[in-house]
Amino acid sequence: MQKSVRYNEGHALYLALLARKEGTKRGYLSKKTAETNRWHEKWFALYQNVLFYFEGEQSARPAGMYMLEGCNCERVPAPKGCAAGSVKDAALDKQHYFTVLFGHEGQKPLELRCEDEVDGDEWVEAIHQASYSDILIEREVLMQKYIHLVQIVETEKVAANQLRHQLEDQDTEIERLKSEIVALNKTKEKMRPYQGNQEDEDPDIKKIKKVQSFMRGWLCRRKWKTIVQDYICSPHAESMRKRNQIVFNMVEAESEYVHQLYVLVNCFLRPLRMAASSKKPPISHDDVSSIFLNSETIMFLHEIFHQGLKARIANWPTLILADLFDILLPMLNIYQEFVRNHQYSLQVLANCKQNRDFDKLLKQYEANPACEGRMLETFLTYPMFQIPRYIITLHELLAHTPHEHVERKSLEFAKSKLEELSRVMHDEVSDTENIRKNLAIERTIVEGCDILLDTSQTFIRQGSLIQVPSVERGKLSKVRLGSLSLKKEGERQCFLFTKHFLICTRSSGGKLHLLKTGGVLSLIECTLVEETEAS
Repeated sequence: MQKSVRYNEGHALYLALLARKEGTKRGYLSKKTAETNRWHEKWFALYQNVLFYFEGEQSARPAGMYMLEGCNCERVPAPKGCAAGSVKDAALDKQHYFTVLFGHEGQKPLELRCEDEVDGDEWVEAIHQASYSDILIEREVLMQKYIHLVQIVETEKVAANQLRHQLEDQDTEIERLKSEIVALNKTKEKMRPYQGNQEDEDPDIKKIKKVQSFMRGWLCRRKWKTIVQDYICSPHAESMRKRNQIVFNMVEAESEYVHQLYVLVNCFLRPLRMAASSKKPPISHDDVSSIFLNSETIMFLHEIFHQGLKARIANWPTLILADLFDILLPMLNIYQEFVRNHQYSLQVLANCKQNRDFDKLLKQYEANPACEGRMLETFLTYPMFQIPRYIITLHELLAHTPHEHVERKSLEFAKSKLEELSRVMHDEVSDTENIRKNLAIERTIVEGCDILLDTSQTFIRQGSLIQVPSVERGKLSKVRLGSLSLKKEGERQCFLFTKHFLICTRSSGGKLHLLKTGGVLSLIECTLVEETEAS
């Protein structure tokens, strides 16, 4: 439901001034008056979702204004009275007409015309995009990207600081090595006379030294080959290979998930938004929002995360993932809203499918080759399993990450945070589904039932039971399912909750009615007696 907006004169004049200077679209149009059906040329200026018109381009005060929120603009043919009969009629026939249809009841359409067809198309497109709701959605998306970029900048600042310290340490090390080289050069100068004497050595001695040098090199290469082969066969190397394989699989799974979200948004969400804005919408904007929730924001988040993963793979074999999860974790709270309302979104979708026009349109979207034969319900279910998938991946990654690894603590922290978020989401979904189930049962009972409005009342099961007459044995009378004195057995529709037991009768029309006496039984301080003998 759209909220009402009030403008005072000062606010309207201020917006009119902004429209004259910074309006999205400005120019002369002919406007048809509702009283005389005559056309008058006015100077129009469009600012956000408000359309002003002035007597002339130099006029300071607007002659009127229109709120365009929720309106529809479309091209219309020239009126029938503009047939080519005279020079004036021929000129009118060259005009290009379009109409603005308002969503408010009782407000007449605004009929406009212009001489240039391109100008008319630009006005129609500008009025179509004049929606404050779209501006808010775009602002929210940009804000999410801005927050992510700020976090990336902070991360880069920390990395730059670390690199600066490393460069300082390396400069110190270079100075130390230079001093060692100077000392070695001095030692070499002192040994030159001795080396001159070595040139006069016996040729056989030279051959022996050459063979010894060759053997030392061969033994050194053999030793290093053994070390490398032993490491390749070691448990640590095997663990690192498995760890790398898990990372590669995670990147592939993330790529597939981003593609699924892309299909959900571009093949279903955005086309249905456009259909909801049509003249005869098969679905309302509220239903579209209820079905898809914040799936578009989730897609933007995982596109950024996927780009970060691909950048890390480019630096293989050095795979550092902990900082990516540090950025991702604060934003995963958006899944809470999606998971909490998932069941409700499927119910709204099922109700919308009762409309033949919507069902036909949805089947056209599902026939898109990008969907690969999958239904909309399938794509809506994918985000439900993403958090558990991350938890499983981190669990496998930690199983093959050594305890002394630099990422060990960061990955354990990310896993604990994801498990905590998963528990919270599970509890919220359970509570929400229980409330919806209780309200659904309460609506089926004609008289209503106030105890079902208690949020601590948990549904257990329902079904049909046979209520039998009371049986007297000696002086003891046992009454089943309420204090009723029945002469014959009767079928009852029963609902069991944690605190109460409801007994209803079903009328011929299928409606449920609570029993007037004993229809609501409290289970607090009650005793259940099971009889094994047949009556």
